[in-house]
Amino acid sequence: MSLSMLRSICRQQQLVHKQTTLVCYRFCHQDQQKRNDGVQQPPNAKEKLAVKYSRENVKRNVQGYVFSRFFDYVKNYDKVLEKKFPSAMHVYRVFLVGVKEFFNDMKKLVKITKIVFINDNDLRCLTRKEIELYYQMPRDMKKVAPVLLVSALPFANYVVFPLAYMYPRTFLTPHFWSIQQKLDFAQQDLKQRLQYNRRVFRCMQSKLDVLKKIDDPYCEKFGNILGLLGSGLHPTSDEILDVKDLFKRAPFHLNNLTSNHLKYLCKLHDLNSGLMRRYRLSERAYVVHHMDLAIKREGGVHNMPVESLKHACFVRGLNATNLSTESMIDWLNEWVKVSLIINQDNVSLFLHLPILLSYNHPNNWILIH
Repeated sequence: MSLSMLRSICRQQQLVHKQTTLVCYRFCHQDQQKRNDGVQQPPNAKEKLAVKYSRENVKRNVQGYVFSRFFDYVKNYDKVLEKKFPSAMHVYRVFLVGVKEFFNDMKKLVKITKIVFINDNDLRCLTRKEIELYYQMPRDMKKVAPVLLVSALPFANYVVFPLAYMYPRTFLTPHFWSIQQKLDFAQQDLKQRLQYNRRVFRCMQSKLDVLKKIDDPYCEKFGNILGLLGSGLHPTSDEILDVKDLFKRAPFHLNNLTSNHLKYLCKLHDLNSGLMRRYRLSERAYVVHHMDLAIKREGGVHNMPVESLKHACFVRGLNATNLSTESMIDWLNEWVKVSLIINQDNVSLFLHLPILLSYNHPNNWILIH
């Protein structure tokens, strides 16, 4: 390119720059004059379109639209995953809800333990629900701890969670179960316990010969109770209380029970039948006895909700499935009436109450026959 051509191009650019500067000066001068005159001209259609489709405005609108759509997508991302991976999301929700409930119960257990410690291990300072949690939560923690610990290892959760979900009764606690699973597993647990009903009853029958030999004054009354159980009936709470002193001494006192008798009682109450059987049985009786005291303090059995009634029946050895509310209330009233009279001396009577009050109950026979 020649030097003369470059000079001509530069002159043209300088001329264009002067013209642009003059136009801008005139526009600014006119705008300032309009402002001074107090006259504001409405923008015309072209100016509106220019503002609307300006680069900054378009950029701002696009960014706002993209952000709002992305926010909605993230907010509803669980629904997207649930549509694409329904099984995986169901497992995820089960464990998410279960862990939250489990953690909340752990915090409650810490508070309850402090209260019990301050009151010298006296459970009368707790409500019925707190006593149930105080008794059951340590067992649940031992059961679910291996699953939670192993799942913390790298990539282990991909194996542990599906395995635990496939066998929830073995690896998980009621925090992770559905309502139907809770009912089904409670039936299965009770069915295993009821397998030892007859063995405990046979042990009780064998003690009758001992009572005859020592000419015990309660021998006849206790024989009538065993006769009722053998004929498919149950003694009343008053008839049971008439022989409560029989369980204060041999052969029915807890310290005088035979090894097999203790083992069957442990199985009946869902306890470990290894060492320290008497201690575990005594602790079980102590805790459930205080549950009954709490029921009395809180207004009685008829003030309990239906789900609590079912749970109380299962804990005490009665299958509450398809049982009416009135039937559950009547049975628990009989139980509580006897339980409130029991003390440390005749605690053995409490351990035999599942036999005395529910051995021939039709709902229990359905499970084992």
